[in-house]
Amino acid sequence: MGTHEEHTDDRAAALLVRDAMDRATAELPAMTDLVGPARAQGLRRRARVRAAIGGAVLAVAGLGLAGAFVLPGDGDRGATGSTGVIDVAAPPTSSGPPPPVHLEPSPGESAMADLPPAERARQENFQNQAVAVLQQLLPPSVGTVQRIDLNVRHYQGTKDGKTFRILFSVRPSEPGTAHQACREIKGTICSKATLPGGIEADAWTSPINNGNVTESRVWFRYGTSSVSLSVGPHDASNTSAPVTAQQLLDLAKSTAFLDLVKAADRDPVEKMQRTIQGG
Repeated sequence: MGTHEEHTDDRAAALLVRDAMDRATAELPAMTDLVGPARAQGLRRRARVRAAIGGAVLAVAGLGLAGAFVLPGDGDRGATGSTGVIDVAAPPTSSGPPPPVHLEPSPGESAMADLPPAERARQENFQNQAVAVLQQLLPPSVGTVQRIDLNVRHYQGTKDGKTFRILFSVRPSEPGTAHQACREIKGTICSKATLPGGIEADAWTSPINNGNVTESRVWFRYGTSSVSLSVGPHDASNTSAPVTAQQLLDLAKSTAFLDLVKAADRDPVEKMQRTIQGG
């Protein structure tokens, strides 16, 4: 059974509809001088106007009444924001990372499949985060970025049937590990930059293999880790790395990339790099 307030609201809505229809139809031309078909047409016109006005006012009145029952924090009607309007989550914009590339380990080589399940899941999660960041920040010429299930450092980019190997490493290192400064020898082109936080980074593009293709790399220290990112050539087609040293430096300055590095420095996914004396 409805409450007294609900009946009052119904009467108010009805009066509102009637008043609006009376005002709208009062302005129509008088029909006293109309006869036959003309009079019938006028009556149909007046009825259509009244129906349209009535429907619009009922809709507005209904919204007003419904709004009175949407209260902030009403736990029985779903999660609401501070305005009392129910927040609807936006549809997902991504279907998730692409599937990993499987590589069989060489004889005597370990693979991620050999890790304990929890550690393997942790490293795979880091790889998936890295794929998302690299896909966003590397130039389109690198193509689709995928993780490789052989080692947490290994990724690849594929564009127009060409595959470019990507190595991304955040590896704990002993204090005092020498900085890998770029040296412009044998066709190497060096670039330098200061990353946020005053971090000095070196990047270079160097000829490799027979000297007819190039590889690009950036290197810097973050916290207790040595950080490197390199993109290699497509050997079969003699295509150089489709990214420059300067582009890698620009990538290294981004907040998303440095957040990923920070997470790996705090919770390493690689074993510590140790210096072998006399090696």
